[in-house]
Amino acid sequence: MSMPFYVSPEQQMKDKADYARKGIARGRSVVVLQYDDGILFVADNPSRALHKISEIYDRIAFAAVGKYNEFENLRLGGVRYADINGYQYDRRDVTARGLANVYAQSLGTIFTETNKPYEVELVVAEVGEDAASDQIYRLTFDGSVADEHGYVAMGGQADAVAQALKDRFREGMGLAEALLAGVRSLEAQDADRRLEATSLEVAVLDRNREHRLFRRLPAARIESLLREADGGSAGASGEGASGGGSENGAS
Repeated sequence: MSMPFYVSPEQQMKDKADYARKGIARGRSVVVLQYDDGILFVADNPSRALHKISEIYDRIAFAAVGKYNEFENLRLGGVRYADINGYQYDRRDVTARGLANVYAQSLGTIFTETNKPYEVELVVAEVGEDAASDQIYRLTFDGSVADEHGYVAMGGQADAVAQALKDRFREGMGLAEALLAGVRSLEAQDADRRLEATSLEVAVLDRNREHRLFRRLPAARIESLLREADGGSAGASGEGASGGGSENGAS
């Protein structure tokens, strides 16, 4: 009779965390950064159908990396949560903080109580009246929440992207400059890489709009903004292959 195989709870958690990190690192990166009129989301994503960036509510958006079916499941849950709370109470009662708490509980429960953790990382962002009141929350696969300021990079080679963002980011950037900073930071994963407008998914939460503040930017608009920021040089949206990343610093 063979001995039952024992794995300590610590080892089990470590194995699950390693598994989730590897899955997230295989994907393509997303960056979220503040600009003068709101919050900008830029994803390395050639798909027109499978979105990594989505509206959740009037002033709130969601960005994700990792397994599409898993984060899509979370997105739908977030939309339901926002709709029900906005309907039962008041639209102003639906906040990024409340949503981040709901996601943290879901991800924490899935991580501890199931054999396979979700291979996802999320950002929930809410645009305020001014930059000081913007809220950006980053959630990792185990339900940890971090309150971020300025910018966030996740998925793929997140460390390389975050370092490039750190070098380029400054407070109060205009939309064109912020977009260029985001795109160049995504390209930092591979020295030979140039991301074309058609391989980017870009959206903003624009505090100057009325009611629903989320809007997607079409490829033509992305291209003209990149040209504007790059002083009209041809390199703004040159030819390039798209690849994945290798490792990710998840907290």
